[in-house]
Amino acid sequence: MNNETSLVNNKPTFKPLPMYKVIVHNDDVNTYNHVIGTFMEIIKMDKQTALIKTVEVDKEGMSVVSVTHKEHAELLQDQLKSKALTVTIEPD
Repeated sequence: MNNETSLVNNKPTFKPLPMYKVIVHNDDVNTYNHVIGTFMEIIKMDKQTALIKTVEVDKEGMSVVSVTHKEHAELLQDQLKSKALTVTIEPD
């Protein structure tokens, strides 16, 4: 049995996957329209949320745009980077 499952009353129980933050960092390259469109396309944000997160990136220097399990965080990181955004992931 691996470390993600255990038995309670002879029934398997599962530990939730550790969560990771997907963080987009400010740069001097991308426009608001590009970042908003990218958030809507990749992360499936609505336009208002994408705008709020884009302003946060610009004003605060970064924004957590998703919190998800590691494999999905890595996928989002790769997809956002493919659109020329600066992205890191870290444990939540």
